[in-house]
Amino acid sequence: MFWKNKSENKIDSQQLAMIEHARKRIRQKRGFHNHFIISIFLIVCSLLVNFLFNYQSEFTLFNTSWSYVISAILGVILVIHFLKVYVFYTFMGKVWESKHMEFLIEKQAIKVEKLKRSMDKEALLKAQSEWNNENQNRNVTIIAAAAENNVIGRNNDLIWHLSDDLKHFKNLTKGHHVIMGRKTFESIPKALPNRTNVVITRQKDYFAEGAIVVNSIESALALCLDDNRPFIIGGGEIYRQAMALADCIELTRVHENFEGDTFFPNIDNVVWQEVWRENHDKDDKHNYAFSFIRYKKRKQ
Repeated sequence: MFWKNKSENKIDSQQLAMIEHARKRIRQKRGFHNHFIISIFLIVCSLLVNFLFNYQSEFTLFNTSWSYVISAILGVILVIHFLKVYVFYTFMGKVWESKHMEFLIEKQAIKVEKLKRSMDKEALLKAQSEWNNENQNRNVTIIAAAAENNVIGRNNDLIWHLSDDLKHFKNLTKGHHVIMGRKTFESIPKALPNRTNVVITRQKDYFAEGAIVVNSIESALALCLDDNRPFIIGGGEIYRQAMALADCIELTRVHENFEGDTFFPNIDNVVWQEVWRENHDKDDKHNYAFSFIRYKKRKQ
């Protein structure tokens, strides 16, 4: 228990530096305070001795009393000491200040990110609960194609071309709302025909020809009240937000690993149940084997 408490109360290097600096600063101010008292004492004594004994003739400089010269020198030294301690002193040096500021900014950014994730999670759980209560007869569906390592794209573009998968996507989404992020919309030539295109973006005054623009996935789904099966078609961040709100996943699993920069979320078997699968082998029109898989959200 002793070593545990000691570890928990351990002071990091930044705090040690601050403590050492505080001690140094106290010594500097105390030194100036002593210097001030001694300088005033010597100046008063020199002026008093000169006044009482009238020592002028032998100790003059430019016809000025020696006591004034000594007083001036002591005063200049005192002013220089004051400027050094209170005016020109930099807090532990510019390099240290810069590094410490970067450290604090990074630490604050981590806290903000944790808080943001916590708030996003709470918001999604709340939205899921409200959505389930108000939309029990709807079937919000995520549709995606993902590799074995969950890669879905690279440089805002598809990595593979599977004609049967495109037909599968078209047949399922035809006549329905298709909800997507801004980058996904910009990656397609134009709004998908025979479907209501809904684009989610935080950009104000964003215009998407042939599509409705909203600023959140909840707003997008609110537009689909007359659609019993709206589809969420990407990209990665929209998929992540939709996992809590969706009822079904239509996944094309490409049986290959790829390098990419956009990923589909992991499918938790505790939450999702596979209810249908159709396997397709590699052939002349398809460079990779793939499977159509349908998941349904388990009842809580």
